[in-house]
Amino acid sequence: MSQPNTNPAPGIHVALDELLALSAQARGTALAEVRRSAAARTGLHASRWRGRGVDFRESRIYQPGDDIRHMDWRVTARSGRAHTKLFEEEREHGLLLMVDQNPGMRFGTRVRFKSVQAARAASLLAWMATASGDRVGAIGFGGGIHGEVKPASGRRGVLQVLRSLRDWDQAARAEHESLASGLERARRLLRPGMRLILISDGFSADQAAWATLARCAGRHELGCILVTDALEQAPPPPGRYALSAGGARHMLDFDDRQLRSEWPRHFALVRERVRSEFTRLGARVVELATDADLRRSLAPFTARMQGPKDSSA
Repeated sequence: MSQPNTNPAPGIHVALDELLALSAQARGTALAEVRRSAAARTGLHASRWRGRGVDFRESRIYQPGDDIRHMDWRVTARSGRAHTKLFEEEREHGLLLMVDQNPGMRFGTRVRFKSVQAARAASLLAWMATASGDRVGAIGFGGGIHGEVKPASGRRGVLQVLRSLRDWDQAARAEHESLASGLERARRLLRPGMRLILISDGFSADQAAWATLARCAGRHELGCILVTDALEQAPPPPGRYALSAGGARHMLDFDDRQLRSEWPRHFALVRERVRSEFTRLGARVVELATDADLRRSLAPFTARMQGPKDSSA
């Protein structure tokens, strides 16, 4: 087995040392909770059933239609009135990061590739979640990567995620995988109450993904980080430019006025589609440029942690 490159080219490949150093930026912050709209939930009340993954909530007076198997015989005997037990799903605090490894992420014209910025964003969120006691896991999809890191707590959990981000970046190939395919694997790792955050440029999103995300929205907080590059916002100066994609070389003629007009519109349509679908499900969506300040860009996902000595309002 080949060993990961210990001296990756800055900005082109993910560097483990850089991901480790991001722990300093996570200090004093935690992931903020999202209040989802009723439309994004599958129900408005705690479930009243017994089984794996549920906790006892309370006993109340028996009502017609209650399952007799859930009778609270102790309270019934003590009070002289029939009581039944109520249960609710166990909600596990945790974070699952879905990090796009598709070939289009290996592009960037400002400071670093989108793939590197995505790994940095995932790492900072992982450090923040771990600091507040949450379990952290990750899914790598696209680029021939089918990686999974089961959610785990503490520093050991976040280190597993960081090492995987480095390894996935090194192993990714010119193969495409849809978001829907990655989501099917993610659902196996999710537990009720966990948060799911997608980090992608949006080009992996397919129509089938939205139905899967809608099902996830009923039990999980969703978030999306759309990674962008300056060249996707506006075309370069007029001229002919050589690009390499999937091992093939392409020439783009930006002297062509139609190409210059359509170029930013193409990328904007992809971002807007992803943004609207996630927003419809009550999710936070942020755009993250390859040269952006990481902590400032991810501020919508974070909240300041108040310790015992913090007297600020």
